Amino acid sequence: MRVPPFSLKDQDNIAHSPEEWAGQWLLIYVYPKDNTPGCTQEACAIRDDFETFRTLGIAVAGMSGDSVQSHKKFADAYQLPFPLLSDPTKETMKALGAIGEKKFMGRTFVGIQRKSFLVNPEGEIVKTYEKVTPTEHAQEVLADVRALLDK
Repeated sequence: MRVPPFSLKDQDNIAHSPEEWAGQWLLIYVYPKDNTPGCTQEACAIRDDFETFRTLGIAVAGMSGDSVQSHKKFADAYQLPFPLLSDPTKETMKALGAIGEKKFMGRTFVGIQRKSFLVNPEGEIVKTYEKVTPTEHAQEVLADVRALLDK
């Protein structure tokens, strides 16, 4: 599967599309909401390993339904060095398969699922992370890319 086409604005109101990352690895991580515990842990874990991502040639983009303004506050509060893409219509997240059934406090509803997508330099999704542990996810992705690069 290829990354669906999109043009989404980040926390600095700059539009990004998949073509921007053509020719390099890309991690698109979809998360439910800015400034919530799990989402903050995941973003900070990626931030803490960001130099390793860069060294391996992996670009990173977070994505949620939050506004550009919300992303700006979140990115500034935690010094996040990568774009956080705002998908208020949720169309891109739907196309990625990151909208679906969730359970929280005994109730079931449809919402944004915490999923990540590892995209190769040709724009193909080579791995989908369905079950993401926020504190371990960055290391998991780095290990997977190292293994793919060693092939």
